Amino acid sequence: MFLFAVSRLGETMLDLLGDRSKHLIHKFVKNIFTAVLTGLVVTVLLDSSSAVIILTIVLVNAGALTFRQAMGIVLGANIGTTFSSQLVALDVGKYSPIPIIIGLFLAFFAKSENLSHGAKAILYFGILFFGLYTMERAVAPLHDDPYFSSMMAKLDNPFAGALTGAFVTLVIQSSSATVGIVITFAKKGLIALPGAIAVMLGAELGTCADTLLATLNQTSRHLKQVFSPFF
Repeated sequence: MFLFAVSRLGETMLDLLGDRSKHLIHKFVKNIFTAVLTGLVVTVLLDSSSAVIILTIVLVNAGALTFRQAMGIVLGANIGTTFSSQLVALDVGKYSPIPIIIGLFLAFFAKSENLSHGAKAILYFGILFFGLYTMERAVAPLHDDPYFSSMMAKLDNPFAGALTGAFVTLVIQSSSATVGIVITFAKKGLIALPGAIAVMLGAELGTCADTLLATLNQTSRHLKQVFSPFF
């Protein structure tokens, strides 16, 4: 349920904004500060730092953005991708029925395409946090499982934790989802802080995979955008 909501929320926001996201990025990037702010806001709206970075690469390739402006957007995108993680940490899952009901109500009476997309976004937002709320309670019994505890302890190894985070993010195509799962496990004491940090750093590695694929036929100037989160 959680992964379904993450996927559908991103797709719905892309449908809602469409090509306007590209125009928003180009319009508001005037200096490094506005570039960071633009990257942050658009990432929160799209719920995908990968989508924002790919859009940035397209604009750099077209000569519409400088490398300095693009670096600001990428930095803002990486800040923006932590937004949903912070909401998860606030334990808002208990209030998830509210956006679900509002989303269903608006979707039922929506007469325009934009309102319909907006209603679906609210609905999937509620489902996302209801999924987390359910998952948090489902994994609680695992705390007393010695096999699961032993497996989680192996993630304290930085390499194993980072590799796991990168692999999971590559498979589910969402670093926000990976971090959300890690936070849920940490809240129930299923993963130690060193392991959680390693997995989240690995998630940052994994989120570069699709943007790297988008630049396979680009020049080294554009490849810098993909790896800028590491520097």
